[in-house]
Amino acid sequence: MLPTIYLVRHATPDWTRTDIPYHLPPGPPLTPLGEQEAAQLGEFLRDMGVRQLLASPLARCRHTAEIAAEVAGARWVEEPRLAEWQPQEKARDVHARVWPVWTGAGQVCQTTGPVALVTHGGPIGALLTQLGVDAQRLAQYQSLFDRRNPVPPAGAWRAVQAAPEAPWSLDLAFTPAASPAKAWLV
Repeated sequence: MLPTIYLVRHATPDWTRTDIPYHLPPGPPLTPLGEQEAAQLGEFLRDMGVRQLLASPLARCRHTAEIAAEVAGARWVEEPRLAEWQPQEKARDVHARVWPVWTGAGQVCQTTGPVALVTHGGPIGALLTQLGVDAQRLAQYQSLFDRRNPVPPAGAWRAVQAAPEAPWSLDLAFTPAASPAKAWLV
């Protein structure tokens, strides 16, 4: 079984909730559209054999993971290091925080199957950069999705490693049906 990790962005949150800090728990909740996206994500993760999800402590990630895990027949756990990029953090800080989660997931998926990390666009971008996605390719994806994220709400990048020391092969594997970039991926 090839190690496979899915980098998942939370589903669509309620952007109108400006009374709640976006980067601190609980953060804004999901919208009804976000709940539908999370269910679609769960179907995809089920089809990909994902049995475990790790999620940021912010409500939009926790709820995405909860819905997706229920649909997928998987379990989910909160992972505080997958939290949103904080205003005072630099890219190296985010990398230092999320990289141990990545390496741990890589070890777990070798024995239990694919793992999904449910987080935010900033941490996903930091991981993609560390894994070798060049700046031009990353910018191309950021131009497609809301708020310059490298993945749409409830979308997932797939990372597969063919051998222990081989580089990870990365592709945008899932976008929910409601995503405006869906037509581009077909």
